[in-house]
Amino acid sequence: MHSKTVTIINPSGLHARPAAEFCQKAGEFRADIRIKKLGDDPKEGDAKSLLSIMTTGIGQGDVVEIFATGEDEMLAVETLVALVGSGFGEV
Repeated sequence: MHSKTVTIINPSGLHARPAAEFCQKAGEFRADIRIKKLGDDPKEGDAKSLLSIMTTGIGQGDVVEIFATGEDEMLAVETLVALVGSGFGEV
């Protein structure tokens, strides 16, 4: 298993468009990938499911952990952390 934490920097958090972009990118990997909102109200979702991500309610300033298990786990996590760190082109 490989994991990293990253802070959500885009103003609207993981709303529909960035969540869809995140899911699409996650779907390019074979690994099982999860995203977990950390903090007082932790929630976890399947990174390849738009509905699952949307129900986590991840917003700007939230710290999330992205973790993966499988043959391309390291590349998956690093790629998704970079995507989140880019602000999905919104910042």
